[in-house]
Amino acid sequence: MIDLKGKTILVTGASAGIGAAVAKLCSDLGAKVCITGRNMDRLSEVSKQLSNESEFFQADLTLEKEIDNLVKALPCIDGWVHCAGIIEPFPIKFIQSKHIKSMFTINFDSACLLTSKLMQLKKINSSASFVFISSISAQHPYKGGSLYAASKAALESFSRSIALEFSSKGVRSNCISAALVETEMFEKTKNALSETELLGILSSYPLGIGKPMDVAHASAFLLSNQSSWMTGTNITLDGGLLLNTKK
Repeated sequence: MIDLKGKTILVTGASAGIGAAVAKLCSDLGAKVCITGRNMDRLSEVSKQLSNESEFFQADLTLEKEIDNLVKALPCIDGWVHCAGIIEPFPIKFIQSKHIKSMFTINFDSACLLTSKLMQLKKINSSASFVFISSISAQHPYKGGSLYAASKAALESFSRSIALEFSSKGVRSNCISAALVETEMFEKTKNALSETELLGILSSYPLGIGKPMDVAHASAFLLSNQSSWMTGTNITLDGGLLLNTKK
């Protein structure tokens, strides 16, 4: 039932993982997809896998000048899924200003600046839909994850502000709070854990950990006209993980 035909969708962080899955699904659903990321070779590979019209743009969203160039090059868009982000552990007593800057620059600042510049250059069509990929850690932080959780909580608050400020244009903004998903980040996590620790994590997910396409399907729904009465909300995708915290 979800149909994105006639829509132009921007996907940031599209060179791998969730971003690549979102781009592929949106293309399969009929959208023209504009993908961006830092790795040109990976972007090119993802672009080859898209079934519909597409464009790809190399851009480092930690650099404001490159955000400027990206926005100028983009066509007007009907939707945007912001998948760009990093996750790194920083125990609070070891946090330095450089750690705060590196985490927030890509996880939060890039979303703010890109939104602002898209609006300034009138690259957002009326009734467009923004989707920001957040994390359950924004509301359920973990040891060592204070900066990551804080950056995602800021992103969620920013999304709600977009929903308020641009509602008169029919623009909607929502978040998806995902738990552990099988991406390169997950592979790095596995390598840092013992077998016992890994099994403990996996067993805490009643439906198992997520796949990139699980997040892509939720993103496509929020981009589509079927979710036209949803804005300022947050969809939790956790495979039942949070059920275990309520026992």
